[in-house]
Amino acid sequence: MYKSLYRSVFFLVLAGLCAAAGAETFAYKHAEGNKYRILSVVNEDVYVDRRFSHRARILNRVSVEVTGMEEDTARHNATFTTSEQILEGDSTFQWNGEYSSSFGMDKFGHITIENRYYMPVVRNVPVFPDRDIREGETWTAPGAEMHDFRKSFGIEQPYLIPFEAHYTFLGAREWKGKTYPVFSVSYRIFYEPSAVSGRTWPRRILGASDQLVYWDPELGQAAAYDESFRMIFELSNGMTVEYRGRAEAEIFESEIMKKEDAAQIIADEIARLGIDDASVRIVDEGITIALENIQFQPDSAVLLAGEKEKLDKIGEILKQFADRDILVGGHTALAGTAAGRMKLSRDRAASVADYLISRGVREKTHVVVRGYGAEKPVADNRTPEGMRKNRRVEITLLEN
Repeated sequence: MYKSLYRSVFFLVLAGLCAAAGAETFAYKHAEGNKYRILSVVNEDVYVDRRFSHRARILNRVSVEVTGMEEDTARHNATFTTSEQILEGDSTFQWNGEYSSSFGMDKFGHITIENRYYMPVVRNVPVFPDRDIREGETWTAPGAEMHDFRKSFGIEQPYLIPFEAHYTFLGAREWKGKTYPVFSVSYRIFYEPSAVSGRTWPRRILGASDQLVYWDPELGQAAAYDESFRMIFELSNGMTVEYRGRAEAEIFESEIMKKEDAAQIIADEIARLGIDDASVRIVDEGITIALENIQFQPDSAVLLAGEKEKLDKIGEILKQFADRDILVGGHTALAGTAAGRMKLSRDRAASVADYLISRGVREKTHVVVRGYGAEKPVADNRTPEGMRKNRRVEITLLEN
């Protein structure tokens, strides 16, 4: 069923905030080459036909680069990844999917984007008026949510849900020990759309979102937001699906990674610490440390005791790059079934990630786990040596 992949007020640009005679002027400011990322965590309860179905914790990671300017509109290229943690288990966040998007945004927050893009979900929020705004003052502007219902309902095109957003400038409030200008964003949805092609489709959509946005005038961008939400879909097959929960997000500026220098540091540390069957390489996403032939109990994801010493050493290296999120990927040799290989690779990657988290290398929200099965071999699976190399875990320091 549908799940809220990206509950995110989409502050994907640098923005300025300047005082004027007791008022605030909000306006986006873009600079080519700016890079930053948004990390949001959603705690969500799902109800089917008004009965509780399950609870999930969803991690959304958005990396953004401003790639060009045309007058007051900036071109943004962004990558969105989503991962999920089932609360009933003590698991890491498992990779669910990835989207790319390209769009323009003007200084007031209006987005120009092709209909083929699924992300960002929330669009034209926030939008600012071309005037000073005093504490307590309100404004409204149209917005929309764009959803991916391909897996849930078989709807093959991005699905648009319009709304009217209401804003209020609330003045100064504290977040994480610092005071920020804050405004609220609220919208309500009552929408009875036309039928579309698919296995089933929404006949009626009801929703509510209430958000607080913390603005950083020194950095010239949103620092964070938190949100409560509720969405109800009454479907053409008679089923009702409801999502309710809370989301919070934090925005980080990203320094350009000096990949060659960092890779050399890591390679030197691997040699100094005497870590066997480990190598480092530069990839598009950042820098990958490959741990070949990492040992688990047979056909399981339980690490052998001797491997923990190796991971302790790797953890010390990773701590030198504490500002970078990490992706832990599991790989298998070509043996067994495709489904079995995928599950084993995912579980083994999660085992390594859990151990690194337990040693304080990263918090859970800065680690994503993904299983690849035997899809990305680095050697010939027809030889024992090749299979040994393919049974590996790779840890990638992510650039953005």
